[in-house]
Amino acid sequence: MSEGLSGQLPFLLLMLVVFFFFIILPQQRRQRKEKNFMNSMKKGDRIITKSGIHGKVMELNDKDNTCIIETLAGKLKIERSAISLELSSKLNLPPSKK
Repeated sequence: MSEGLSGQLPFLLLMLVVFFFFIILPQQRRQRKEKNFMNSMKKGDRIITKSGIHGKVMELNDKDNTCIIETLAGKLKIERSAISLELSSKLNLPPSKK
């Protein structure tokens, strides 16, 4: 009975290491990058929300973690967590040289 457990132990340890490197570590990096993005956001930044709304940051409110964005339809108050990091990063890339 103990032989079966000792034979499975290296496999279980390998699975834990793989789980850590392919699931936990990338998630922590993503969260850190998103937190830095939210903290570095400033007035005038162009953003895209997770629901696809394009706008420009007009005001940032640190008390309730919201911001006011200006869109073509007017001004909207949204949660900062509703802003998409990936889409906003692509929007603010410098033009590529061809």
